[in-house]
Amino acid sequence: MLKIGSGAGFSGDRLEPAVELVKRIDLDYLILECLAERTIAIAQKEKLHDPATGYDPLLEERMYALLPELDVKRFRIISNMGAANPEAAARRIVEIADELNISIKVAAVVGDDVVNKLPGNLTLLENEKTVNDISHKISANAYLGADSILPALECEADIIITGRVADPSLALAPMIHHFNWDLDNYELLGKGTVIGHLLECAGQITGGYFADPGLKEVPHLAQLGFPYAVINADGDAVITKPHDTGGLVNLQTVKEQLLYEVHDPSQYITPDVKADFSTVSLEEIAENEVRVTGGSGKERPNTYKVSIGYQAGFIGEGEISYAGSTAFDRAKLAEDIIKERLGKLEGMDDIRLDLIGVSAIHRTSFEEYRPYEVRLRAAALVENEVLAKKVGNEVEALYTNGPYGGGGARKRVSECIGIVSAFLSREIVDLDRKVEVFEND
Repeated sequence: MLKIGSGAGFSGDRLEPAVELVKRIDLDYLILECLAERTIAIAQKEKLHDPATGYDPLLEERMYALLPELDVKRFRIISNMGAANPEAAARRIVEIADELNISIKVAAVVGDDVVNKLPGNLTLLENEKTVNDISHKISANAYLGADSILPALECEADIIITGRVADPSLALAPMIHHFNWDLDNYELLGKGTVIGHLLECAGQITGGYFADPGLKEVPHLAQLGFPYAVINADGDAVITKPHDTGGLVNLQTVKEQLLYEVHDPSQYITPDVKADFSTVSLEEIAENEVRVTGGSGKERPNTYKVSIGYQAGFIGEGEISYAGSTAFDRAKLAEDIIKERLGKLEGMDDIRLDLIGVSAIHRTSFEEYRPYEVRLRAAALVENEVLAKKVGNEVEALYTNGPYGGGGARKRVSECIGIVSAFLSREIVDLDRKVEVFEND
């Protein structure tokens, strides 16, 4: 049996449930999935300013908390917290281990950065444009697979830090290594990918993303426990969580996570396999225990998906609140004023105006709904920072220029990172793929 726990589902995830998980459960591996498309593009920008940075901003905090537990129980950590700079992340982990007087071996998986390998005529998936049409490229990272992690596992590293690796591959790699699965056994790789996909978002499968008061109740959500899987050599597993932690694991939570971000369950494409989720069977065998069987796969694609980040302009924002019996009418008047004033400015073509609590999400205003408080938000995507500042300035000017009673105004400008994607030949990407090892004395 192999026990793999999930200690993070995104970069800003809670730390305490991961620490509790490794303290209470004798895990073989803890995976920390902390990377998204914009996350790595932002990290690449940081690395350009300082070559010693570019890894996950919470890496140090997580390592200070987890390394003492690893030293006692000697489970292994696999994480994509390396982001744009796995080597720097590995070095920093060794430094922290030195501070804590802990012996450690850290392996950095590199080779996903392909920004200098993109053919200019490579077609983008989102439109008919090519790489040549992208100005101000910041990053380009290929989604590597489980095979990129295997050399790090074979060198017996305690911690493996990657850049952009497909989320399920973080969990699939230790299954392949532990059970000695053949990389051409696509049925097993498909089953392992199912388990990796179920674990990758941490608290989502234990009721976090599932909770909906009155419809789908989840107990003790403030103390949500994180999941782990007990896996056998056939690729079947039981998904569960530590006893006496908040949340729940049942058929509904597992089904929702199984279908999360999946367009075609019969062909979920990863760098490792084209997984088939349509044959998965779930069985609730005890409280907070769901057995997962089935699943399959077909031969992996001959390309990697590449996520390309680019500088897409600046977003200017402004917000202001109105309260009282005429709050809705004053907010609508303020909306009309902002629309007229910003609409006159050259380059202000992409303006969004929301009445938060009324029309901000569904973009439909229910005129009969007259809330007692409304917050107006104005935002625009523009080419430069100077123009972006005008959005917030106009909203703030509503204080004294009417309508009356506006309060709590705020404004900000942020750089916008755009993301597009493409498929790139495996042969091009794999040329520079390697593992670098760092360890202390």
